[in-house]
Amino acid sequence: MKLRNKINLYTSVLFITLLMLMNTSIYFLFSHLMMTNELDRANAEVEKIVTDITPVIDRITSDQLLFAYVPVNGMIQILNEDLSTKAQTIVPSEAALESQVAHYSTGEMKELISFENKKYTFVSYPIVWNDGSIVNLQVTSSIQATDEMMDILLIVLIAVTLIAMIPVFISSRILSNLIIHPIRSMINTMKDIQRSSQFKRLQLEETTEEELVEMAETFNHMIDLLQTNFEKQEQFVSNASHELRTPLTIIENYSDLLKRRGLERPDLFEESIEAIHSEAVRMIEMTEQLLLLAKQQEQWNIKMEKVNVSELVIETANTFQNTYQRDISVESNENITGYTDLQKLKQLLFIFLDNARKYSEEQIIIHISQTPDETNIQIKDRGMGIPKDDLPKIFDRFYRVDRARTRKQGGSGLGLTMAKEISNAIGIQIELDSIEDYGTTVTLSFPTEIK
Repeated sequence: MKLRNKINLYTSVLFITLLMLMNTSIYFLFSHLMMTNELDRANAEVEKIVTDITPVIDRITSDQLLFAYVPVNGMIQILNEDLSTKAQTIVPSEAALESQVAHYSTGEMKELISFENKKYTFVSYPIVWNDGSIVNLQVTSSIQATDEMMDILLIVLIAVTLIAMIPVFISSRILSNLIIHPIRSMINTMKDIQRSSQFKRLQLEETTEEELVEMAETFNHMIDLLQTNFEKQEQFVSNASHELRTPLTIIENYSDLLKRRGLERPDLFEESIEAIHSEAVRMIEMTEQLLLLAKQQEQWNIKMEKVNVSELVIETANTFQNTYQRDISVESNENITGYTDLQKLKQLLFIFLDNARKYSEEQIIIHISQTPDETNIQIKDRGMGIPKDDLPKIFDRFYRVDRARTRKQGGSGLGLTMAKEISNAIGIQIELDSIEDYGTTVTLSFPTEIK
């Protein structure tokens, strides 16, 4: 069953059930009130009769006395304790009451009774008769008119319930359309995406239904994620196919050369093995960088914390210095701290130190400073620098200032791109100043404390 039909069915059944419960409650409540009112009225009439007949009970015969107070649609009688009737008066229309079984009561009694499919009020009142005996003055009065009025009320409530079903069905249809509309829009958008292979988003309309707006926003956010992942996938495939073509070609050519002349020329054998090994290492490094760049920032497991920056930089510089045998000087006061991700900051330091190592031969200087709000790390080299025209492009993927020179150094053109991605993820600002043939200074800035 479709969701729209389910909404129609469930809301209609719910509304009709509630309406029937309400009408049933109204009927029984009104019936109870009417019957109680009839019983109270009959009791009040009997009390009035007792008050009226007590002073004249010795002067008027029983039949004359009862005839004056007989109800227009019932019976009045005087009942002895032995259940014999002292006097009785019945209207002709209710002659059947004469065969009713008599009951004697020592106290006041009032109740509703049914006799031959008719409803009556029955009131029994003990009084002292003129001979000194205790008798019951009993009045039985038909409430057929009230019962018929309750039947009419029942018919009216049933008719109202049936008539009310029409607007209930219409309103449930309108309600289901309102609820289904954004879902239908989402389905249509998905079908358009499937047909056109283009990512589309729902148009957010001004509405008071916060859940529907939230659903549309969630859908649009999901489409944004899908589009981003799709673009990253396309970019990864494009970049990988573009950048891996060259090292694979080099490996193929050198392998072919080894196959043809490797055994005859040892020098050529050594050169080929070195070139193949170098290109293989570069391919592994480039593949790892491409895979990292293809990830969403949410998948990087970022852990922001207070970090001892001085200690981290000194440790990283020592590791780099021992690995590459380069002179690295760290200028810093003790215990300079900052709020960042320790592992990601360490990765940034390796990227910029590696660039400084590749493109400079002199000492690399790292200067750490701090203000009340900001911690700064400067990495300075005295290398070949970057031309002014190339500075805006250095963070682009695979961009190289000097492609021949970069290829010789083993660069893939992904290091600075990855550094930019990492810095954006952990909130570090990168400022790069470079003068050609003089050197490059990279400044990393990030908060000292949690903001």
